[in-house]
Amino acid sequence: MKIRLGYVSVPITLSHVTASSLMTYTYYKKLGEEEGQKRLDEIIKSNFSDLEKILYYNYKNDIYFYRLTSNLIPLSTHPEVNYEVYHRYQTEFRRIGKLVKQYHIRIDTHPNAFCVLNSIHEEVVNSSINILRDQYFMFQAMKIPGKIILHVGSGTYGKKAGINRFIKQFRALPSALQACILLENDDKLYHAEDVLMICEATGIPMVLDYHHHICNPCQTDITELLPRIYATWEKETEPPKMHYSSPKSKKEKRSHSEYIVLDDFVEFLRVLKQQSHDVDVMLEAKAKDDAIFHLVRGLKYKNITVEGTTIFL
Repeated sequence: MKIRLGYVSVPITLSHVTASSLMTYTYYKKLGEEEGQKRLDEIIKSNFSDLEKILYYNYKNDIYFYRLTSNLIPLSTHPEVNYEVYHRYQTEFRRIGKLVKQYHIRIDTHPNAFCVLNSIHEEVVNSSINILRDQYFMFQAMKIPGKIILHVGSGTYGKKAGINRFIKQFRALPSALQACILLENDDKLYHAEDVLMICEATGIPMVLDYHHHICNPCQTDITELLPRIYATWEKETEPPKMHYSSPKSKKEKRSHSEYIVLDDFVEFLRVLKQQSHDVDVMLEAKAKDDAIFHLVRGLKYKNITVEGTTIFL
């Protein structure tokens, strides 16, 4: 059984490297279209340059699982900014895609909280679809099979109504967009069994967030759900992915800690070992890449076999 560890967005080890420098529409408008686009171009090119450095850093440190920032292209979905991003930066996108393939790094994204596919508000749904299309076009421009992770979203009018809205909106998406989507359980409303039911009904691969499961458990033991969760990945070329984080404190149990609690993670590995299925685990820790290295040192102390950032059980 092989488990690859990954991290989110920006490594803290590389100073002055972000790949997610932003530009607000207010500032863009203040500069005017000509100057605004000039400044936007500078930011985008800087983000591409930083992303190349991050990918190389990951490769040199044996990190083969990585969540790409959603802020690579500022204002990419803003209706008042007409910038022809995917035509203008074809060379940069293809360069990134070639590096991803060359370094054998698995890539995904996780849109922000404004992406709510099951909202009761039409404008929010349309905006969410634009976000999904934008990230799909980004993967297409890179020529890589990236994935987009979503939560079920709103619980307005109750959980059942929210589930039905999600399924309806998902089925209305173009098939190319459907194929990019992964669905994750959340820490407040839609627990693992809710999400698994949606995934089995729609064919969406399920991402188990173990921290969210601890905060918002379902009645069925997670060990009983694992075979069904893995079954949602049967048509995929990559192994199932999961999220793991440790709570910031007992009082702030839903917030993510800087690092991973070693003994809790070892117990998580024991749960996974019961099925002996290869899995990629995204560590959603505030310390990013350093949280991986810190965890790897601890696992070696526990006599668990780790090569680079890959665990073998």
